[in-house]
Amino acid sequence: MDSKTDHNTEKTLECLFSEIFRQHELRLYTLAFRLTKSDQLAKDIIQDVFLKLWEHRTQIHTIHNMEAWLYRLTENRVIDFLRKASADLRLKNTVWTNMQQIVNEAELYVSAKEYSMIIQKAIDQLPPQRRLIYQMNKDDGMNYQQIADELQISRHTVKNQLFTAVQSIRRFLAKNVKLYSLFFLAAQ
Repeated sequence: MDSKTDHNTEKTLECLFSEIFRQHELRLYTLAFRLTKSDQLAKDIIQDVFLKLWEHRTQIHTIHNMEAWLYRLTENRVIDFLRKASADLRLKNTVWTNMQQIVNEAELYVSAKEYSMIIQKAIDQLPPQRRLIYQMNKDDGMNYQQIADELQISRHTVKNQLFTAVQSIRRFLAKNVKLYSLFFLAAQ
């Protein structure tokens, strides 16, 4: 009977542990990632946190605020890692490289968003019919014949309007991207 009770208790603890893991893993990972700036380090830290919880699974019922306990443990693991990183030059360089990559990715995202806004301004300045033809082709993926049929115009007109639209957008970009680059360089 004791063996069966022990087995049921262990199964209950496993289910409880699984539920706690499911509820908190993503938020703890996000916290660890935000503090370490490394996907792998964040995963390692979260693994350590849940390993510690698993080792103390028989006391799970005595933890009054599981979320606070897990967050504190995660923060402590991150602090331990940062202390170790500050003492270990190789680890410090790895963290620095990861942070630089994240900064570079953020800068690329911002630049891409700004260029998209410039392109959208160029499109917005097209005459209405030309803009509509351009958007039907680029945004909706329609070919010349489909656009011609939809707008009841000739295929040749569609082709000419698209060519003129692309030329106009290129001229706008050539002028405005240079101004943007000059402004950006002056701001630094």
